Amino acid sequence: MNPWLETLQKKNTQLRNDGLIRRLQMRESPNAPEVQLEGKKLLSFCSNDYLGLSNHPSLAEALAAGAVQFGVGSGASPLISGHTNAHAKLEQALAQTQNLHIPNVSSCLMSTGFMANVGALTALASLGQISFFSDSLNHASIIDGIRFAKTCHQATVSIFQHSDYDHLKSLLELDQNTLKCIVTDGVFSMDGDIANLPKLLSLAEQYSALLYVDDAHGFGVLGENGHGSLEYFGLNSSQLIYMGTLGKAAGISGAFLASGNLWIDWFTQASRPLIYSTNTSPALSHALMNSLELMHSSDGATRREKLFNNIHLWHKNAVFKRWHCLQSATPIQPLIIGDNKETLFVSGRLKEKGIWVPAIRPPTVPINSARLRITLNADHTPEMVYQLLHTLKEIEAEIDE
Repeated sequence: MNPWLETLQKKNTQLRNDGLIRRLQMRESPNAPEVQLEGKKLLSFCSNDYLGLSNHPSLAEALAAGAVQFGVGSGASPLISGHTNAHAKLEQALAQTQNLHIPNVSSCLMSTGFMANVGALTALASLGQISFFSDSLNHASIIDGIRFAKTCHQATVSIFQHSDYDHLKSLLELDQNTLKCIVTDGVFSMDGDIANLPKLLSLAEQYSALLYVDDAHGFGVLGENGHGSLEYFGLNSSQLIYMGTLGKAAGISGAFLASGNLWIDWFTQASRPLIYSTNTSPALSHALMNSLELMHSSDGATRREKLFNNIHLWHKNAVFKRWHCLQSATPIQPLIIGDNKETLFVSGRLKEKGIWVPAIRPPTVPINSARLRITLNADHTPEMVYQLLHTLKEIEAEIDE
């Protein structure tokens, strides 16, 4: 047998035996609380569409209008000919969401949050000998970004235990490099908890470090105006670099970096994903302007209120005997089951009963912490949340029999 095929088959067999094999599931309807998946109608609790904007009629209209006005594709990378007035207008609007938190703020668009993190972190490392300090539960894109920085630019990398800021301080104290950068998720994507950004910023200022915040799951959700975790905590500092995504609460796709204008200028010079990728669609940028208007309007405030009412309802009733519920203050509500195969079983039984919540297993989460990652949104009704709770308790009783 070909050695490549033999190796591949062994690896796939091992993943299957460990209950870790992954497969794509095909949705056949627009994203909404009720979807059609592979021919079956299901109630969905697995989307990151926290405000329910991804299927909003005004965004569809704005996307179509943007395609007519600006074209569907940008045609080139931003530094060649792919940067349009639609992109520039959106970048200005995104910068304004952080203008109370970052002096002289500017922003740049990126195709995805993953590319934003990898590009920004490696661009920072290209400035000289740098030390990164990264939370142990940071997103894979941060992990890969600092790996690239270490490989390409000999960056030093220290991992501190999740939200253990005494551990972080001890690592900062020992570090000898002049250039330091603390890197954290604003909202941790698998646990749903919010980083203590005031504490992290205090440490950053004490040790003359940058604080890089990946707020993929906070932008649009946290803060009075939905501007994210910096607004939520009322922070202001020139040492902040902020990354937000546009495919979750904003309902479309893409990401952005916001920081002081000198930093954004540097990312334009040194972020390889920005330099060497075709720019995002100008039609999407046009539609995202409409999305920002919705997020910041009274409708957006109402949607956030509905979302947090659903979170409160879940907290009040999510009590299980077998499983541990991490009651976060965000739309991400993990139900820790532990065993990979039991998690797959529960996810499968939910689907049989008309509810879609995929199983999340290692390596996405630590070993023995396989879970259902339940995500709530503004369009879920209380009756839908009660249906999920009731069905989970039915399945728990089945397992205990």
